[in-house]
Amino acid sequence: MTCVLCAPTPHTILWQDDFCRVVLLDDEDYPAYCRVELLAHVKEMTDLLPQDRARMMKVVFAVETALREALNPEKINLASLGNKTPHIHWHVIPRFEHDKHFPNSYWGEAMRESNTSPLDAKMKQTLTDKMSKLIDCALKTS
Repeated sequence: MTCVLCAPTPHTILWQDDFCRVVLLDDEDYPAYCRVELLAHVKEMTDLLPQDRARMMKVVFAVETALREALNPEKINLASLGNKTPHIHWHVIPRFEHDKHFPNSYWGEAMRESNTSPLDAKMKQTLTDKMSKLIDCALKTS
């Protein structure tokens, strides 16, 4: 069975280095839903060396910060599940009171119809710029 995260991504890459990438999933209900994907095929965070665990989390936290600064959501959901895809990746999902599932989890029961619109090119560029700046800064302090 081929790992979908080991393959080239079909999603918009907002940031990438030789360790991980940040992709924008363009979910129709959650247009700013991002995923931080480790490039190496590793199953669990505890399989990484401590410095690589820290590096991964610095990227996750920088993505969260960029989303908060750009979109001012009510909450950010962070999740690392990997039950269907046993390859380290983190979901970073900005949540809003008007989103389809709020206050339930993204994977929970929908509370209302979706009323979101896709991110425009300007917002995608804003997110890319903020993430690049924050991630690069976080990784320099390693």
